[in-house]
Amino acid sequence: MPLRFGNSDSSFDRRHFLKNSASCAVAFSLLPALASKNIAADQSDLLPPARKLFTAVKWGMIEIEGSVTEKFQLCKDLGYSGMELVSPLEGFTIDDVSAARRATGMPVHGVVDMKHWNIRLSSPQEEVRAQAVGHLEQALLDCHALGGFSVLLVPGKVTGPEETHEDVWKRSIQGIRKVLPSASQLGVRVLIENVWNGFCETPEQMRDYIDEIDNPWVGSYFDIGNVRKFGPSEDWIRTLGNRIVKLDVKDWSQKDGFCKIGDGDVDWPEVRRSLAEIEFSGWCTAEVTGGDSESLRDIHRRMTEVLEID
Repeated sequence: MPLRFGNSDSSFDRRHFLKNSASCAVAFSLLPALASKNIAADQSDLLPPARKLFTAVKWGMIEIEGSVTEKFQLCKDLGYSGMELVSPLEGFTIDDVSAARRATGMPVHGVVDMKHWNIRLSSPQEEVRAQAVGHLEQALLDCHALGGFSVLLVPGKVTGPEETHEDVWKRSIQGIRKVLPSASQLGVRVLIENVWNGFCETPEQMRDYIDEIDNPWVGSYFDIGNVRKFGPSEDWIRTLGNRIVKLDVKDWSQKDGFCKIGDGDVDWPEVRRSLAEIEFSGWCTAEVTGGDSESLRDIHRRMTEVLEID
């Protein structure tokens, strides 16, 4: 039967779900080790909570020729933990990805809804909003088929009198709520990315936006570098707290704009402290200029250094 966690009037504690679901992959990965040590099931609650950060890059950053399996293998060889793909499927099929996962052991952690900028949930045109809902629904299906558990979504864009901040807020929430039955049935989260779209440019606004949706299948895909233009990244992390399910990793400076990870104004020690305070554990995906294997190697080095990932 479908997996469901209720709706806005449910007694289910959404924040409790958000805090714990981000660590599900870690918990399952520990099961073989626990079994090998013959730890009794009734002693599992004595174990300390696991915190682990996993690395990936956006699919479009992998600028090499080759098959899907070869690209998966390259990322594995460079030290990345898994893959993030796109919807609609572009340059690959579900069978291609299944073969690549079997060959490399690399998981797919999610997909990006690639239609959300031009076909927006916040559009003033009702027929465009309906298309956006359809694309988001398809992204959920694609993600499930590929083995992932989240769809990255930009909820809209403030463009003027016909697409104001209030319009983006109301229209996008209406659209997101239409796909939540599918999200709960498929076990795929809808994660809102903070971008330069004129929407929710303070952490309090983003917090309140997610809280108004009030559903455990919706959370934050927090972009560390995107918010640095508006304020300290660590302040956003502390305000959003366990609403954050995944991280996009980039840097930004007042002088140069977006730059290589570690070369900008992001206070990485404070970012690490704030992530530890909210007990974040999960996927960290680079979203910077990609390139060949050497470029991707440097990105992995920089990302693991600033976040102190083992």
